[in-house]
Amino acid sequence: MKKTTLFLLLLLVLSCHPKQTASVGEHPQDEAGAKEAIKFTPPKNIILMIGDGMGITQITAGMYLNGNQLNLEQFKYIGLHKSYSSDNQVTDSAAGATAFSIGQKTYNGAIGVDKKGRLAHTILEEAENGGWASGLVVTSSITHATPASFYAHQKKREMTEEIATDLLNVDIDFFVGGGKKNFDRRKDGQNLIETLRQKGYAISTFLDQDFKDVIIDPNKKFGYFAADEEPLSNAQGRDYLVAACRSAMEFLSKKSDKGFFLMIESAQIEWGGHANDSKYVTSEMIEFDQAIGAVLDFAKLDGETLIIVTADHEAGGYAINATSTMDTIVAAFTTDKHTASLIPVFAWGPGEELFGGIYQNTSIYDKMRMALGLNK
Repeated sequence: MKKTTLFLLLLLVLSCHPKQTASVGEHPQDEAGAKEAIKFTPPKNIILMIGDGMGITQITAGMYLNGNQLNLEQFKYIGLHKSYSSDNQVTDSAAGATAFSIGQKTYNGAIGVDKKGRLAHTILEEAENGGWASGLVVTSSITHATPASFYAHQKKREMTEEIATDLLNVDIDFFVGGGKKNFDRRKDGQNLIETLRQKGYAISTFLDQDFKDVIIDPNKKFGYFAADEEPLSNAQGRDYLVAACRSAMEFLSKKSDKGFFLMIESAQIEWGGHANDSKYVTSEMIEFDQAIGAVLDFAKLDGETLIIVTADHEAGGYAINATSTMDTIVAAFTTDKHTASLIPVFAWGPGEELFGGIYQNTSIYDKMRMALGLNK
């Protein structure tokens, strides 16, 4: 009789403390405390869109100057991430993007390495190894901190030639960005553009033709260098972002039956913040939203694509002040550097349910990995 009573009590205790588990299609909340698992439909493709330096005010200003509407308003699942790095309350782009790519906080300046400087595999590399196609489209140099953090492993972001060499160690199927000189005018005398061609890439540059005139060979991997160093701003005439996003999605969707991972960065929202130039910020923000619209168009037809839109940090301490109108932003900045503000995260498509709430920037890696089923 006593044994039976003890057994029943044990069953009661266990039923009151269920084990939290996760599998493809099920994800436990990642902040402290036991919470119910979130059910979701796994996506085939993930497109991570990073508006570098983009905080709530940058989004708001772009919206007002764009007829009080943005494509971003179509996203219903919205969260906030904590952007600080392992060694500073205010992150830089390298540590911020590396948190997304490896799922660990690291020090400012780190590219694809943990806080002790040790190599850590990125979400792009893991996707490639799992059979997904991969791509990068950016409005900076391809060796700049944010894109570099998805394929390179260097202790300092300034090591741009070493970062360029790291591109040879991955199998990115499609990339567009500046930074040509880090590949063909190097201190070591190597011409990495020719090496890329030997590895099966069709490489084109701004010296050959504008991106809109490039004919992309679907049978080869593709690379386009949009500038020798950093591309022009949108206001100065740079116009390839939206077209390159469309080309990347079309190209990658045919590269692997398993799906693709694509990172898109609008880099120069941040640069407008550093310059304390509101018009620079808003023109880049509006173009980024046009790219978001192009990605949404693809995803709506595809039905299997998860889109995540966020930023690595805010830049400028940007504010919209009194006497502003829908047509005129009266702006002010608290700094020409980054700030430590919480950063918005928007999600649309299969797996969007994972991205509500407040969480660490590293959780974006965890959620992407979970969505792709890489935890199995």
